[in-house]
Amino acid sequence: MSSDRLIYLPLGGAGEIGMNAYVYGYGAPDKERLIVVDLGVTFPDMDGTPGVDLIFADIDWLAERADRIEAIFITHAHEDHVGAVGHLWSRLHSKIYARRFTANIARRKMDDQGHDPLEVQTADAWPSQVTAGPFKVGFLPVSHSIPEAAALVIDTPAGRIVHTGDFKIDETPVVGEPFDRALWADVSKDGVKALVCDSTNVFSPKPGRSEASVGPNIEALVKNAPRMVVATTFASNIARVKTLAEAGKRAGRSVCLLGRAMRRMIEAGVESGVLTDFPTTISPDEATELPRENLMLIVTGSQGERRAASAQLSRGKYLGLTLAEGDLFLFSSKTIPGNEVGVARIMNAFSEMGVDVVDDSDGQYHVSGHANRPDLEEMHDIVKPQMVIPMHGEHRHLREHAGLAKARGIESAVAPNGTMLDLTGDAPVVAGYVETSRTYLDGAVHIGAMDGVVRDRIRMALNGHVIVTLIVEEGGEPLGDPWCDIKGLPEIGMSRAPLVEVLEEDLSQFVGRAKAKTLSDDDALEKELRQIVRQTSQTEIGKKPEVTVVVSRLG
Repeated sequence: MSSDRLIYLPLGGAGEIGMNAYVYGYGAPDKERLIVVDLGVTFPDMDGTPGVDLIFADIDWLAERADRIEAIFITHAHEDHVGAVGHLWSRLHSKIYARRFTANIARRKMDDQGHDPLEVQTADAWPSQVTAGPFKVGFLPVSHSIPEAAALVIDTPAGRIVHTGDFKIDETPVVGEPFDRALWADVSKDGVKALVCDSTNVFSPKPGRSEASVGPNIEALVKNAPRMVVATTFASNIARVKTLAEAGKRAGRSVCLLGRAMRRMIEAGVESGVLTDFPTTISPDEATELPRENLMLIVTGSQGERRAASAQLSRGKYLGLTLAEGDLFLFSSKTIPGNEVGVARIMNAFSEMGVDVVDDSDGQYHVSGHANRPDLEEMHDIVKPQMVIPMHGEHRHLREHAGLAKARGIESAVAPNGTMLDLTGDAPVVAGYVETSRTYLDGAVHIGAMDGVVRDRIRMALNGHVIVTLIVEEGGEPLGDPWCDIKGLPEIGMSRAPLVEVLEEDLSQFVGRAKAKTLSDDDALEKELRQIVRQTSQTEIGKKPEVTVVVSRLG
């Protein structure tokens, strides 16, 4: 009897929405040949990750086994699935496979980071398969809110796995392929060991709506708007971007795209042939010359991103364009949990300008790209898997989806990031745990979530910062008094005196009476000075700031 096993290991995207990274392996325990599915990002927020640019899954476990990786497969071109390809590839050095549109985006990601774009190979749709060690992997078309999304059919010596990626059941998706039940049934007819399945909308009780259903509502809104119309959506949802642009054109408006991500996605769609007949657009310079009632802007920033076009317009002007009283701003998108504050800030800024803000609270102008609960049940019925492994969702989504599968008589298991499952037998079994965390892109460098950099940044933001400088002569005598610089702290404390003066007075008194032994020991001196600053600050302003002590010795 073979001791080889089939394993599944999520490193990102299971227990959270975003940062997708999954590993499958087959072979002897701890010697399995591996394939990677998706390398995505998630985005920072000012509360928990200030100053961070992007967040990736921690791939240390995978990088240590890079010589066992057969290939990387990307299901579709959303940032939470492809965004980390260029940043992480140098640690994995494996061929990347994706369908035409996704490959176009992935090559741009590789080129941006100085890697050879030709490391990304274009794969044909099912029934074509890529052989990767003990795996044969095919890209099975599925409908989603981006063109050429694909599930992966992963054939292994232990059986067939279907990894859905992100999906919805949509027969009229506007751009991209409609969901093909017959094709999915044919792929599943000989048996599927495991359906590794999107769980995002498991709590949504109604069947999902088609992308085509939002077009008439958007057209009516744009047609009846008296002045300029601005709309934002996910840049990658080029079906929605096309719907918005066509609504503007039919209303007799010139259409202008604002935001680098928006333009790049449309360019990729045209280059790869998935986007045809996109309305002609004008440049921002041309837009500034038109009457407001003849103009429609389609802009980035539906999630409140501070540097995107929506946020910049809310702060005043972007590329010479401004919003004014009577204009209409449409959020043709759903706010991802965690982004509510940023989106609300932009909405309120527009409201203060007199702009009419329309969101999707009543479901007229946006439909989800993910399968709702009845659609998940239909997917279970079509595929008839031996087991369902929930992925792509917060822990509560995974748990609910596993409960749904079990209630329908299907084996299941909740496997958040770092949980390795053995799928070889008749039911999933936990085979071990891998330490998982996050990696931050901070400027031009990668830092670990546990490195302390962001923690220190948060502490400085919460508590303020004091720098103490003291110069000591060669013989150990202080050269003058210590002096302080403060950042992020009130200038006047409870004593009604300048905080800097109070701090410097207390520090000078200490230095004046300090013993030679203390003055000759940098560590002891820094400790005392730091403690005095924190105690005095607590008395004066009710806070203990972060303190940096600089002792300079002459000679």
